[in-house]
Amino acid sequence: MTLRYPQVLLLLCALTALPLATAADSIKLDTPIGGWRSGAPGGEGESFSQTVNYPASSVNTPPGQANTARITGQIKGAPKDSNAPGQLIVNGVSLPLKLDEEGRFDRPFSFPNGSNSVEVRSADGQQRHRTQFLNTSGGATPAKLRVLLTWDSDGTDLDLHLVTPDGAHIWYGDRAAANGAALDVDVTTGYGPEIFAMPAPIKGQYLVYVNYYGGGYRYQDDGEEGEGGGEQAQQALTTAQVTVITEEGTPNEKMETFVVPMRAVGELTLVKSFSYP
Repeated sequence: MTLRYPQVLLLLCALTALPLATAADSIKLDTPIGGWRSGAPGGEGESFSQTVNYPASSVNTPPGQANTARITGQIKGAPKDSNAPGQLIVNGVSLPLKLDEEGRFDRPFSFPNGSNSVEVRSADGQQRHRTQFLNTSGGATPAKLRVLLTWDSDGTDLDLHLVTPDGAHIWYGDRAAANGAALDVDVTTGYGPEIFAMPAPIKGQYLVYVNYYGGGYRYQDDGEEGEGGGEQAQQALTTAQVTVITEEGTPNEKMETFVVPMRAVGELTLVKSFSYP
């Protein structure tokens, strides 16, 4: 029997879609599932009405979101009294995964065409589950430049800012530019991600900034007794992670990750200056 190219890819996806877990059924991943899938972007249930490259989304998946654009499941046995996030790794990019009290998660994500890998890990790293699939949604415009911002603390608000070579400034106050660049969402409740994408990047220099906008207070006993003593609010350190991806899903894909400590509200940091191509 002679296998055609699509059949070979499907066979490879099926073989590599076996879950990796340290405990049987410890992590349940409802979607995505391994194998081959297709579905036109903008179809029923996708809820993508924003006319930008990367669809508008939120930290919690909106009602009616199609399964082709979400990551859902549950980490069973996750401590109910723990606020520690799980870990989500999508195509090699590590992201914090916010869990509810039952260990469930539901996050929107726009997957590029081609091979995709999704791995979910428990907060302690002892439980993990991975799947791979081939996405063949027709008509999607791939992002030749994508920048992802995540951070390691809950209840904090960091913002991603991009300045493109033509002087456009993309941020939560102006999320879509005439040059096609767009920011998907302004996350104000911790962890992120905020994702910038551009289907046809302009040649020239790009500037990537992160702003510590607000939140992040923790309370510590000052050791004093009586009036004026007790807990005092202190600004919590949070660590930002910025990942820059060019030519995603192609043999020329390049990925760089930068880790930056953010110490105080109001801080604005130039994380990376780079040229495209």
